[in-house]
Amino acid sequence: MTFPGFIDVHVHFRDPGMTAAEDTASGALAAKRGGFAAVVTMPNTNPAGDSVAWVKRQLEGEWPVKIIPSACITKGRLGREVADLEALAEAGCAFFTDDGSYVADTQVMREAMERAAALNMCICEHAMDPKIQAGGVIRDCPLAHSLNLPVIPAAAETAAIARDLSLCRDTGCRLHIQHISTAQGVELVRRAQAEGLPVTAEATPHHLLFACEELTADDANFKMAPPLGNREDRAELRKAVKDGVLMFATDHAPHPAATKAKGFLGSANGIIGLEAAVPLTYRIMVEEERMPVEDWAKAWWDMPAWIVQGGRARLGGNAVTTINKVAPYTINIDAWASRSRNCPYNGLTVGIKI
Repeated sequence: MTFPGFIDVHVHFRDPGMTAAEDTASGALAAKRGGFAAVVTMPNTNPAGDSVAWVKRQLEGEWPVKIIPSACITKGRLGREVADLEALAEAGCAFFTDDGSYVADTQVMREAMERAAALNMCICEHAMDPKIQAGGVIRDCPLAHSLNLPVIPAAAETAAIARDLSLCRDTGCRLHIQHISTAQGVELVRRAQAEGLPVTAEATPHHLLFACEELTADDANFKMAPPLGNREDRAELRKAVKDGVLMFATDHAPHPAATKAKGFLGSANGIIGLEAAVPLTYRIMVEEERMPVEDWAKAWWDMPAWIVQGGRARLGGNAVTTINKVAPYTINIDAWASRSRNCPYNGLTVGIKI
């Protein structure tokens, strides 16, 4: 089966700043092996991606996949002052995001959305209100109780989404909710789309695959932001993908082993997934949920282009992604191109290859 080249609009290549975890070369190779024609990199590097020079550096070089950087909403990703969005757009960024951080100041976010709307650019939001999150590391579940872990309520996501939908309604700015994780958040997006607001959202393979009630150990390979939802959340996410409400994205987030070795309380958020995302989402949505394969593929190639400056033409040209059904095999992360191994997919069974 051959489709227009798949796009991952949410990857972290850690370049510059933490290249021991991933650099552009290893990340691009991982993306190619995963079946992607293009990826959008996040600006939470060191230094943060808030300058024209940073954007231009990210666009340099020849890689096996098309790489387009996103750029910061605020200077330094600090949430205090809107970055020079006009110059960043002119330099060629894909969209604006402070991914990893929520822009909590409503007036700052309003200004950013007004300026982005004038540029016909998309604002992509990491929808987790830190005041409501309040140091939580996991959703309410048996493991949280057994380990006495601080819990992140669903309201941390839904309050952030509701605030940004109100600003979207006021400004007309295109809005994309990154890595949505709750049934309540999905319902907010559904209603906004039915209202006609220019709103999209993404679901990651891990939020579609796992549920917090199923966690049995203090394993930070299952720690991410937003956290894994419960079974109801997972069911609603799957339904929303099937209904065309959500697109796919990996939130590929490499970390050195030491930063993921201290359990839920002491470890960094995030997992890698570029090299398994396509076969895993095929298993989840096509094989298990009976989603038509053409619709599944569109959630990887057609829907993502909407949020990127320049759209489909910029993201892959005539590139294609070809997948083949094969005998079931187990995922082996030790064979992956990524420099990191923070991933809970090892040993899972899938049945397609790129």
